Order: sequence, then C-alpha cells, then structure tokens
Amino acid sequence: MQILGIDFGGSGIKGAPVDLESGNLLAERYRIPTPDPSRPKAVAEVVARIAQHFNWTGSIGCGYPGVVRHGVTLTADNVDKRWLGTNATKLLSKASGCPVKVVNDADAAGLAEMKLGAGQNRMGVVMIVTVGTGIGTALFTDGHLCPNTELGHIEIKGKDAELLASDRIRKSLKLSWRSWAKNFDLYLHTLEHLFSPDLFILGGGISKKTDLFIRYLSVQAEVVPAVLRNDAGIIGAALAFDL
Repeated sequence: MQILGIDFGGSGIKGAPVDLESGNLLAERYRIPTPDPSRPKAVAEVVARIAQHFNWTGSIGCGYPGVVRHGVTLTADNVDKRWLGTNATKLLSKASGCPVKVVNDADAAGLAEMKLGAGQNRMGVVMIVTVGTGIGTALFTDGHLCPNTELGHIEIKGKDAELLASDRIRKSLKLSWRSWAKNFDLYLHTLEHLFSPDLFILGGGISKKTDLFIRYLSVQAEVVPAVLRNDAGIIGAALAFDL
C-alpha cells in the first residue's frame, strides 16, 4: 500500500510517496518553503502543490507541528495562530482533493522510528526527540504511543525549552555545538527525571549531526540518532494514515 506522506515544519513542507510495508520513499522527496505567514489556507495550497507534483490521487498522511485531536489543530507555537481550532483534516482534504489524516509531527516521526528505525523491537519507555525550528517529542511505552506530548514546551530555567535547546536557537545565537549541547543535555536530564526513559532517539534536522554533540550528553538513558533521519516525519505521516 502506498500513501503520500507530508511533513509540515516551521521552515519547510516536504513530502513523498511511501511504501507502507518497507517504509521506503518511492520518489525523491519534494520540498517547498513554509509560507510566511504560515496561514492555514497558504499551507493547504502548498500541500495541494505537493500532491500535484506527484500526480497524487490517493490517501495523504500529514504531520503538523502541534497538538492534533480528531483532525483539529489545537496549538500553534511555531506556525500562524490561525491554526488554533482549525479542522486541518477537512481543510487539507478540500485543497488536495484527497483523503487526508493529520497527526502531530513528532508522533509521526516516532511511529516511523519505532516500526522501521532505531526503536524497532524496543520495549520499555522510549522517547523520540525531534530538534529543528522547535522541539517535538513522542513517548512510547512497550511500543504504545501516548499522543501529543509536546514536551518541547516544558519550562527549564524559567524558559520554554524550545527557547533554550532548539536548533533555531543554536543558529540564532551562533552557539558552538558544545555550548548548545550543554543546554540540550539539561533538557534531556529534565525529561529523564520526569519519565525515566530507557532510550532517547534524536530526530529532526540535528539527527544528521549527532557526531558533533552526542559525546557531550550525560544522561543515563541510551541516546542514539534516528535511523530514518529527517525522512522519519514523512514516513511516519504515511504510516499514521493506516492507524
């Protein structure tokens, strides 16, 4: 079975057809910069353009950077506030002309890593942490997802964690990897204190650069990079359609 997976991020919206059995992308992923402002209608037009790029008429799974409940987007920390309360499933289905399922983007990445990546056959508590424009999290216990955790917004040193440890902050403050890793390590220690995970899987844009900072992390849990790297969101969005 093939589903078009689309990952809606703060800086880009990217998609590709996915084979659900293997998790393989069936074509080179197609990326369009996220509209600024990222209003629902503008993003829906981008999703439609991605579907048209692949001449797609089948089902679409889409990851959204925030809480999604029954297809409605309930938070909008890194996108336009007009997303609050939007029926994203209805909006994107109408724009693309295809059946669409919308899920939290970190949950999507987590589903992909647990089924096909670094979390395969791992029991216990596993946390996927995606780091890019913001910080996303997915929490699994014995392979079961607890959706919409959004733990990138817990408070650390009086700040939203994203304002301390996201890759956007690293770049904007021009921090060295070692300096940024000190902040990120504090964030992971906070998660470890709260949830006692057996494994952290690091995804998002930083998953390609873990060799530059992973040696500075000191949590007790095992820490590994995402196997599917930055494609996990696309693959997981497609997998989520079939849940």
